Formats: sequence, C-alpha cells, structure tokens
Amino acid sequence: MTRKFFHGATQRTTHPLVWFAAVICTVIAIAVIITGIAVFAGYMIIHPRVPFVTVTSAHLDNFQNSVAGLLDTDITIIVRAENDNAKAHASFSDTSFTLSFQGLNIARLVALPFDVKKNSSVDFHYLVQSSSIPLSPEQMDQIDISLKRDKISFDLKGNLRARWRVGRLGSVKFWCHLNCHLRFHPSNGSYIHSPCSSRAK
Repeated sequence: MTRKFFHGATQRTTHPLVWFAAVICTVIAIAVIITGIAVFAGYMIIHPRVPFVTVTSAHLDNFQNSVAGLLDTDITIIVRAENDNAKAHASFSDTSFTLSFQGLNIARLVALPFDVKKNSSVDFHYLVQSSSIPLSPEQMDQIDISLKRDKISFDLKGNLRARWRVGRLGSVKFWCHLNCHLRFHPSNGSYIHSPCSSRAK
C-alpha cells in the first residue's frame, strides 16, 4: 500500500521589527513633506531678502606724494549695512575690510557686532588717515599718470558675517564678501560713484 504525503505551503510572517521600521520611515517621510510645505509657505508669505553692505559715499580728503616717494592720504568712507526685510531682524559680526592702494595695505576697517532692525539700515563712517607710505619708483610713476588723468583708485576688500531669522522657520547664517574699487578725482577729492555692494556666500 502506497502512502501519500502532502506538504502544505508554510506561511512566513513579517517580523514585528520590520513593521516598526516601515512605520518609522513613513512618519519621517510625512514629516519631511510637511516641513517642506511649511518652509515654502513661510517663504512665500515672508519674502525674505538677504541683508547686505554697500559703500554709499566716500571722499578723498588728502592725497600727496613727496619727491622722496612717501604717500600721505586721508579718505572718508561711508559703509551702510542694509536689512530690507519687513519681518526679520539681522545681526552682523566679524566685520573686517582692508583698504589698499596698488597692492599696499593702508588701513583695516572693523566694526563691533551690531544689529539692524527690520526694514532699516546702519551707517558706519570710517576716516582713514595714513601717512608716510613708502612707494616704489613704479608706483610713483603710476601716481603721476593717475594725477594727470585726474583719476585715482583704491581697493576695498573684506568680509562680514550676517545672521537673520526668517520668522519661525529658523535663522540663516552666511558670509558677505565685499570686493570693489573706490575711484576719486584727486583734483577735488570727489568720489566717482560705481556699484560697490557685498554678495552673500
């Protein structure tokens, strides 16, 4: 007599930890989606603008070079920190700019940490007084050419750290970089206006 054996298919059950992990992943995915929607909605409502600094005005108060190759110069520079956000304060720190002439560092312009209120600005008046800067023969020749053209140029480079809060969405930090040329008419010291604003990075 032949015996027949029937093997039934065994049903494998999913481990509870797998279900738990799936639930956790689902919750995280939903939270990320909700957060993204909230950030986008907040951005559309607040319309945040990046704070920046700009040179609004300047004046060449004194510019004299001696036969001995020494340069004396006085410059007034007005730097403005602007916050065009109507719903967010901004704070600035680590402010440091270097004023140079033909590769020679003349002065370092700094400022203590400061705040700029909503939709407001703060001006900084820098008076640079530098005397007896030794010049090379090539630099003296360049000065003579610039005086004949009645145009002299200085470089202003530097950085500052900006921080601002976008409503309840949190705070944003970034560096502002300033790199521009300050041009003057040596005959009367007037400033030749040109775009000179920071860019965020």
